[in-house]
Amino acid sequence: MDRLVKQQDARLPPLRADLRCFAGAPDHDGLPALIVEDPVTNRFFRIGWLDAAMLARWSLADPRRLAAAVASDTGQAPDEDEIRALAGFLRDHDLLEASATADTDRLADRAAASRTSPASWLLHHYLFFRIPLLRPARILRTVLPWVGWLWHPLFRMLALVCTVLGLLLAARQWDVIRHTAIDWLTPGGLVAVLVALAIAKTVHELGHALTATRYGVRVGHMGIAFMVLWPMLYTDTGEAWRLVDRRRRFAIAAAGIKAELVLAGFATLAWSLVEDGPLRQGLFVLATTSWVMTLAINVSPFMRFDGYFLLCDALDLPNLHGRSFALARAALRRGLLGWDEPDPEPFPPRRRRALVVFAWLTWLYRLVLFIGIAVAVYHLFFKALGILLLIVELAWFIARPIAHELAHWRRGWRRTQGGFAARTLLGLLALGALAVLPWSREIEAQGWLHAARSQPVHAAAPGRIERLAAAGPVAAGTELVALAAPEIARRARVADLAVATLAQRVDQAVGRTDGVIERVRLLEELAARRADAMAEAAELARLVVVAGFDGQVTDVDPGLRPGAWVAPDQVLMVLVDPGAWIVDALVSQEAIARVAPGAAARFRPWRGQGQVLTGTVIAIDRSRITRLPHPLFDANHGGTLATRDGTAMRDRAGTSPGDTAARLPQASTFRVRIRVDGAPATLREASGQVFIAGEATSLLADGWRWLAGLWVRESGF
Repeated sequence: MDRLVKQQDARLPPLRADLRCFAGAPDHDGLPALIVEDPVTNRFFRIGWLDAAMLARWSLADPRRLAAAVASDTGQAPDEDEIRALAGFLRDHDLLEASATADTDRLADRAAASRTSPASWLLHHYLFFRIPLLRPARILRTVLPWVGWLWHPLFRMLALVCTVLGLLLAARQWDVIRHTAIDWLTPGGLVAVLVALAIAKTVHELGHALTATRYGVRVGHMGIAFMVLWPMLYTDTGEAWRLVDRRRRFAIAAAGIKAELVLAGFATLAWSLVEDGPLRQGLFVLATTSWVMTLAINVSPFMRFDGYFLLCDALDLPNLHGRSFALARAALRRGLLGWDEPDPEPFPPRRRRALVVFAWLTWLYRLVLFIGIAVAVYHLFFKALGILLLIVELAWFIARPIAHELAHWRRGWRRTQGGFAARTLLGLLALGALAVLPWSREIEAQGWLHAARSQPVHAAAPGRIERLAAAGPVAAGTELVALAAPEIARRARVADLAVATLAQRVDQAVGRTDGVIERVRLLEELAARRADAMAEAAELARLVVVAGFDGQVTDVDPGLRPGAWVAPDQVLMVLVDPGAWIVDALVSQEAIARVAPGAAARFRPWRGQGQVLTGTVIAIDRSRITRLPHPLFDANHGGTLATRDGTAMRDRAGTSPGDTAARLPQASTFRVRIRVDGAPATLREASGQVFIAGEATSLLADGWRWLAGLWVRESGF
């Protein structure tokens, strides 16, 4: 074909007879465009006005006559390069008749190259494939008149008002939302999320399908697409490119998001109004799932979801990812290697810079996303298959594009100018130095600030307060609280009376000839009654609590006063040593090796509730913790550590099932004890962030240590 085009007297091969052409939306510069449809592959190609003019006269077959006809009708004659480019485009996309032997051989070679083994096909296609389920065009045309009210302005206003009202009411119950979301982690919660996803995605796809039908676009089919074996519904609205009005294409692309947001708005309002129960729980899952999936996934333009197609229509730039990636690669080669490589297509400077930045953001987003998907795939399957799929994910989505670009650099390295080559090598050496040289980096962890010595004062038994110490400094031995317990006092009096009575009877038995056996029996009973009396006296003594050390009385319940009754085990106040405070920090397994005794540390309370305190590491546990030092570390109670049920550990430790501190952290965690310089102003316990000065280590050593730990942990099958 290239030989035919280069020779201007050669004839142009004819177009395929089954191609369909129709007017497309004008380009961003206002010039008309043409849409070419390939019905065999269901692909659409958008070409500019000059290419459209040449294509309309392609039947002339003679390149010279074609150029003359275009010049006569439009005033602009295409040159040889433009005819060659159009012919090459038509040939590469199989839009020409394959009558020549060269084309037949080329198509045969392409077909042979595309044939793969079943294993290779499965390896590549498990990442994404679609299963059409139905052709809904006739059903949609039948249903459309019955749901026309969905596009009525009154319904739109009602949906907006309900959504805003639902969000306002839900904002007042933010704590309820935060704690209810924890139920997602249970098996029943995950099932509810899957059901809610099915409902939301069905509404989403119906929004696309009905809107496309409303604007005369045929919905070819609907079905299920699998992305990394994760099922999701899809709707084929590819023929939307036939629409000349860009606003209608935009409406079709946005219909799914709008439908899901309307569903989320109504569900949020209903959740705020109904009573507690299964219905309210179901509405909560439906609302939160719709909000999160819509805002986090569908709106994102970095993957080929609705947000991407909306951005394409808004900018009038079809194939935005491919075009921005090509611009970014050309800019990277010019800036890093100094190649004289032009942009693949001309853009105004401002738009070109924006597209390059968009490409870099998309690459970064996909890097994080694909790594997350690879880790998720690893955990979803049994270990051997998980490792295989993890390698496929990392190799196909991350290593493969990087290897292709590096191979392109290697092939064109001779084009690299000397200064750019030296700069590139220096940059690579600098990156290597950053990876090899040791760096001192802070280690961040969650911590619990508490006094080194503290004495919680409890009510030992139900009783009435007789005397109560006020908040402030006290000396060791000072009475903190005195309780009166009438029932214990009554039992003590009864026990004392029983002891006195038995002692008198023992004395009376002395001297009697038959009183020896009776006296022995009375002495045994007297010993038992004296033990009861001592126990009751000990109970009475526990009602008076004294300070065990010099300290400060804090956290006195403001509702307590003499004469008030208190319940058993009720904390009445706390005595703390204000001169010594400790922070217990929980450090991950990956970072514990970089913590050393004597390292400087800082403690910052959550949400700025208190001043930042400095301190020094004084102790490091060499075995992982088997229970949380305090419930505040648990993610279920506002902490940052994910935990699991530790029933077996609780049983061995002898703690009660309700002991939340006995929950086990999911990841291996070690306790680091820090002595704080000074004391908090409030003299109260607090949780917060801890920053520890870690020992200097290189990124390469950290990576190797992480890989070694991963290998040891995961090598067993």
